[in-house]
Amino acid sequence: MIAVGQKADTPEIAPLERAPSQPSKRLNFWQLWNMGFGFFGIQFGWGLQMANTSSIFEDLGAQAYQLPLLWLAAPLTGLIVQPIVGYLSDHTWGPLGRRRPYFLIGSIFASTALVLMPNASHLWMAVGLLWILDTSANISMTPFRSFVGDLLPADQRTLGFTVQGLFHGLAGVIAASLPWLLHHLFGVIDSDKGQHMIPLAVKLSFYIGAVIFLGAVMWTVLTTEEAPPPPRSSWQPRTDPSQGMFQEIFIALQEMPQVMRQLAWVQFCSWFGMFCLFLYFPPAIARNILGLPLTISSSILPALSGQDFALPCITVFAACSPLYCLKLLSGSV
Repeated sequence: MIAVGQKADTPEIAPLERAPSQPSKRLNFWQLWNMGFGFFGIQFGWGLQMANTSSIFEDLGAQAYQLPLLWLAAPLTGLIVQPIVGYLSDHTWGPLGRRRPYFLIGSIFASTALVLMPNASHLWMAVGLLWILDTSANISMTPFRSFVGDLLPADQRTLGFTVQGLFHGLAGVIAASLPWLLHHLFGVIDSDKGQHMIPLAVKLSFYIGAVIFLGAVMWTVLTTEEAPPPPRSSWQPRTDPSQGMFQEIFIALQEMPQVMRQLAWVQFCSWFGMFCLFLYFPPAIARNILGLPLTISSSILPALSGQDFALPCITVFAACSPLYCLKLLSGSV
């Protein structure tokens, strides 16, 4: 059984209260690969969601001006779920370790949502599945960042984050281009494409993404072990054990290093622009460049849709990350 916030008088597991990680050895390239490979699956799910969700909503009858409200799941789940899951994973220890239970639980629910989302018959169903998908993906993704600090010595942590960045970019490239590839290279077409129907290429992409999401995370869970936390006597908790989760999160925000405070503004500005891209790029291309009527969904006809142009553009955007990470890796491995 996995215990969260387990007290010291429970015999099954070692007590854990923000215990510092003590990575004992350097990992080789393939160990780094195994440790980061789950991130490929998580980002594959994100990539499919970001490139296709607006078009799915339109396929189910949403108007362009409604898209921002329908997309609220993405920022709100990140804002709420990430600090909570971070806190809980810091205070967890069980047979699968500290972080891996969250990888596994999140991937199961996210993969299920990926299968169900393109089969939604009503707009409210797709919106609800987006909330489930975003929440589950955040449950899987949040502990992956801490995984690097837990398992790697200080001089390898930059390399560990670089490997994650490489998988992030590669997954984005493949996921963003997958519907386009299925349609143009493999001839996937809809025999009867009517109004309010999601294209077959998009459905197949989500099914493939569900398999990749769960499979990649399972690979990391099964091939990477976590070291047990040190004994309680070897460290002192930063906060009083009686303090609750939200108070500890508030204290952590107060003690945030200055560099992270500066980066927060960079993240705020960049994500502001990226969400505008995710929300409006495919429908804007469909209507303003390719002249698709407002009464027709931006993916109703794959040969004429905005996705035909927008997805390769998003692919090029996503490709910049792995190229830069490969440059970093070439000087570190």
